[in-house]
Amino acid sequence: MGMNTLVRLQRRRPGADPGHRLQVPDGMTVPLGCDAVGVPDRLGPLVVARLPRLGCVYADGARWWWIVPSDSDYALPWPAPAEYAPGALVGGAAPLIHRPQGTVPYTPPIPLYLALCRATGTAPDWSRTITA
Repeated sequence: MGMNTLVRLQRRRPGADPGHRLQVPDGMTVPLGCDAVGVPDRLGPLVVARLPRLGCVYADGARWWWIVPSDSDYALPWPAPAEYAPGALVGGAAPLIHRPQGTVPYTPPIPLYLALCRATGTAPDWSRTITA
């Protein structure tokens, strides 16, 4: 089995509470699948200010959520306290607070990752020193 298959099998394990799926607005399509990245609400405005382009953004009172293409966590550890939600399944209902123009809901994952690293004071994973 390849790594992609193993990652997908791991994600399909049944969980205790699958949560609520973030709803993409009518008229939008998700050709690359749909996952979400969430951060505590205090970091939301800091991240938004650092992004060149926003996709759909949701807020549930505790976290802000961005829609990203599926598997945007593949070989990329999102910095704490970020939460990665495969399938855009989040703990509770989160209303949409930003809708982009166009037909795709995605925030580009690499700029989002870098904005999160900057907001949390975390070095990007690829820039860390490798130790033996």
